[in-house]
Amino acid sequence: MTSIPHAGRLVGRPGALIAYVAITFAITWGIVAGYIVAPEATAALLGQISGLHPLYFVATWAPAIAGLALVFVFGGGRGLAAFLSRVLIARCPWHWWAFILVGIPAIYMAGSLMKGGPLVAPLPPEGVGMVLAMMALMLILGPVEEFGWRGVAQPLLQRHVAPLFAGAIIGTVWGIWHLPAFYLSGVVFENWHFLPFFIGNVTLGILVTPIFNAARGSLLLPILFHWQLINPVWPDAQPYDTWILVAVAVVVVWLNRRTMLTRAGAVTEVIPGSDAF
Repeated sequence: MTSIPHAGRLVGRPGALIAYVAITFAITWGIVAGYIVAPEATAALLGQISGLHPLYFVATWAPAIAGLALVFVFGGGRGLAAFLSRVLIARCPWHWWAFILVGIPAIYMAGSLMKGGPLVAPLPPEGVGMVLAMMALMLILGPVEEFGWRGVAQPLLQRHVAPLFAGAIIGTVWGIWHLPAFYLSGVVFENWHFLPFFIGNVTLGILVTPIFNAARGSLLLPILFHWQLINPVWPDAQPYDTWILVAVAVVVVWLNRRTMLTRAGAVTEVIPGSDAF
């Protein structure tokens, strides 16, 4: 096994997880605070916040920034390279690939039909090019969070609790982390209701967990899972998509109860091939 600098410094310590959450919230909430407490002064100084503002990207990427920073500090350059190699792990039972590629779109379509909507989102006036551009933008926005949530937080939590509870805890933290965005004007969250969104976050945190463990810590599958959730091609299905996802999560947990309710077989490595934190 290749030796990685500082390996083992955080093994079994709650400090790693606490540091991760603290850094994540400090970045995001620190950026958003100014736009909530003193919106005019902050906008005059930094520009009006929007989904394309650089600070919006930084705030959104905070989970990844925190995770990558900790990996580098405690694993060094080689540790960071090994960590990033998890993006290349694609081997996973076929049914999880089918769920990500087919199941999630089907949930949105079903939810949209339940509210009398279309099977896919209407084409914008700018045409297909705009849709492709938005798909690319969504791929490098929210899904990047998974470098932190699934890259660092999930393995660390699964050292102490069963995967079901690890997923629920991350989903809860994930939902709370989003809360300030609901008080911002100029971003998509201002038109949403927090409670169903929060329930959806907890549900998704649980639902992605068996996929993550079945793929042995892959970051590729959680990234694609996250991307499908915000893919602009799928229609607006709120709130029915949330309730369908809750029902699906219940079924998934039941079918995978042996692996969801025990830590046996759960992924606990942050950096493959090392014991660095």
